[in-house]
Amino acid sequence: MVTRFSRWAIVLPAALAIAGTAGCGSGRPAGTQASAPAAGGDAEEVTVFAAASLTGTFTELGKTFEAAHPGTTVRFNFGSSATLAQQITQGAPADVFAAASPATMKTVTDASLAGTPTTFARNRLQIAVPAGNPAKVDELDDLADPKVKVALCARQVPCGAAAVKALEAAALTVEPVTLEQDVKATLTKVELGEVDAALVYTTDVLAAGDKAEGIAFPEAGKAVNDYPIATLTRAPAPGPARRFVELVLSAQGRDVLSRAGFETP
Repeated sequence: MVTRFSRWAIVLPAALAIAGTAGCGSGRPAGTQASAPAAGGDAEEVTVFAAASLTGTFTELGKTFEAAHPGTTVRFNFGSSATLAQQITQGAPADVFAAASPATMKTVTDASLAGTPTTFARNRLQIAVPAGNPAKVDELDDLADPKVKVALCARQVPCGAAAVKALEAAALTVEPVTLEQDVKATLTKVELGEVDAALVYTTDVLAAGDKAEGIAFPEAGKAVNDYPIATLTRAPAPGPARRFVELVLSAQGRDVLSRAGFETP
């Protein structure tokens, strides 16, 4: 069974308290259950750290992978790419890293903790508004209106860096009422009606269904994010890690990503 877990609070060996972390083996956090071992003791486990915007597509691919490799369990840690990269460099056990930007992947490759990354998808921003668009937002310029409550991703995470590029391309200054640590948290503010608009990925707007509406804008073309994936050099399960990356890069993987709104690199 595909297992998803949230942010991993890394505690270094000096403290080595693992409460609230996400992992596998003896480092498994409270509330995270492992699948039962396969008959014959041949169970394997692959741990994938992936950008929050990949939650839907990678969960689907994880199920596909498990069906094709009986006895193998896929565990996911979805979150901000910047946070995930930091966790990997601090020693979090993982097999695969899929980031929402080359910059966050570079943090890991510069530390010699990943093989050569491959770009497997691209994503661009849209303006997300609550269902019915109560603030009547029509274009990017509307976000500069102080009466419009805007949520953005923090600039150190890929969706925030993309938003900065898009706003600079439009020569706009936007004062957000909140800065969130990943795109899912940013979109949630829209879905709950806590803000009038947010800049999030096209794929997240599509995944929101009738909870949000998306508005395309020209400057999004100036801030398209490439998504790289790589196996990690200290992967506990290098074989399953390599095979999972192969699935993501396959025609089947591209089809899943395209249906979710990702662009082909």
